[in-house]
Amino acid sequence: MPEHQTPLIATIAAGLMLAFIFGLIAQRLRVQPLVGYLLAGVMVGPYTPGFTADPGLAAELAEIGVILLMFGVGLHFSMKDLLSVARIAVPGAIGQIAVATLMGAGLSWALGWSAQAGFVFGLTLSVASTVVLIRALQDRHIIDTNRGRIAVGWLVVEDLAMVLALVLLPAVAVVTAGDGNVPASRIAFSLLVTLAKVSIFVAVMLVVGRRVIPWLMHHTAHTGSRELFRLAVYAIALGVAYGAAKLFGVSFALGAFFAGMVLGESDLSQQAAEEAIPLRDAFAVLFFVSVGMLLDPKVFVEAPFAVLATVAIILVGKSAAAYLIVRAFRYPIATALTVSASLAQIGEFSFILIGHGIELKMVPKEARDLVLAGAIVSIMLNPLVFTLLERWGRDKQTATAVPATSNTPAAPAAAEPEEELPTPTSLTGHDVVVGYGRVGSLVGAGLARDAAKFLVIEAGESAIAKARGDGAEICRGNAADPAVIAAANLAAARRLFVTIPEPFEAGQVIQQARLVNPSLDILARAHSDAAVEHLDRLGANLVVLGETEIAHRMLERPRPAETASAGLAAEGPAAGGPAGVAA
Repeated sequence: MPEHQTPLIATIAAGLMLAFIFGLIAQRLRVQPLVGYLLAGVMVGPYTPGFTADPGLAAELAEIGVILLMFGVGLHFSMKDLLSVARIAVPGAIGQIAVATLMGAGLSWALGWSAQAGFVFGLTLSVASTVVLIRALQDRHIIDTNRGRIAVGWLVVEDLAMVLALVLLPAVAVVTAGDGNVPASRIAFSLLVTLAKVSIFVAVMLVVGRRVIPWLMHHTAHTGSRELFRLAVYAIALGVAYGAAKLFGVSFALGAFFAGMVLGESDLSQQAAEEAIPLRDAFAVLFFVSVGMLLDPKVFVEAPFAVLATVAIILVGKSAAAYLIVRAFRYPIATALTVSASLAQIGEFSFILIGHGIELKMVPKEARDLVLAGAIVSIMLNPLVFTLLERWGRDKQTATAVPATSNTPAAPAAAEPEEELPTPTSLTGHDVVVGYGRVGSLVGAGLARDAAKFLVIEAGESAIAKARGDGAEICRGNAADPAVIAAANLAAARRLFVTIPEPFEAGQVIQQARLVNPSLDILARAHSDAAVEHLDRLGANLVVLGETEIAHRMLERPRPAETASAGLAAEGPAAGGPAGVAA
């Protein structure tokens, strides 16, 4: 079949192959693989020689990645979590958007653009990328912590603000380009309509979706078909996202987020999350490739100072504004640095906004190149910014830490040190359980029945509540963090149960635990032979492979013939029968 008739296949194949090659090179150079994905996009883009992928198809494929990613985030982010961070997320996001918009407008004024161009340009620099933020939080295992929830909630508020902006831009364009006869009431009317649509969507998801989606997933699970269950996950994620965009005018990402949040209340949320991972990761890679395709490298030569100023606004201006806002609400330094580092980049909404502005002739076409250059550079530098700020914050907080004397819920700064600087346990000769999901909670229940002293390392609020109910002492945080390892007092512990399913993270925990206590009895779980070998090599005393243990348990049950023979053997002598029947 001729190549021009297969643009979809060509785009996926070229994007994934080059992303793999450049990602592998980046990994070898100890750089985040996403840098390689971006460079792969530049290679298949229209501004470099050689093969050119279809940018429209690449953008749509990337959107699927955003949908699946936000669906997965919603599975682990309940409405309770969203409301718990609303106090900082709502004013924080609005304040940071305002500051970034003003800085962008200032740069546009220096470049000789109009006021409306400055407003649109500044707005595009104010919103962070969903994919980059979630990936950064997941890589550092802090998405389920309080600071992770603040960052995600902040992003949700930004997304809502950008939805409003997309609806209002046409009205603003008419007012600014007209003869002045168009009243400001048109803008107010558009705003009210958008708010009404978003409110109706949220109400539908909370009232109807909360009942229908979990019921549909449970019904599908009862069919016993894993294929149908996996299909139901993708159908709900993509279907709700598409319906939300077409019927209510909200973004695909926001629609998928609420779909996941509703399904997250079901007992099947964990299984749904596992089913969504493979496609999510593949399409998330295509997102970075699609961003790279849009960049014209000539902008770095033709407008270097404008590019530097744009990057400075994104990396320094936005970060500083977010940091000051979070600190103004009396949150710890580590939380402020996590939020500011998470937002020190721009992404998908920025591309949509600037494209919309160009279509409405509100901004010059040069603005798109600056936005794309700023996105590329900020996404590439974001992991480095994250690492540097986290390291600086950890050192600063350690140097100035004061033992907490109360846990007053009214003061956020007093409630968070337990997460940021875990209090060392006084337990000795105890058991430590890493993770309190399905496996960890079973282990904890068994330890509780034996009246054993045990400590649970966990970050999720629901899991922590369950562990406390079982009588466990809690160490809040990521078990791969040396500070958490130290707080759990593994040097004086008896056993360590590593129940988390991810072999990479489990390996980090085992490796650090073995260094702290060479004689510690470490027990872990695995899902593959390769994971068993990996964890065993890092120092685990026992690695349990689920499938193997299930087979052993099934084989332990005597065969029916043997059971009957054993029963006859027991009854034979008493009944006067021949003893040899038992043989």
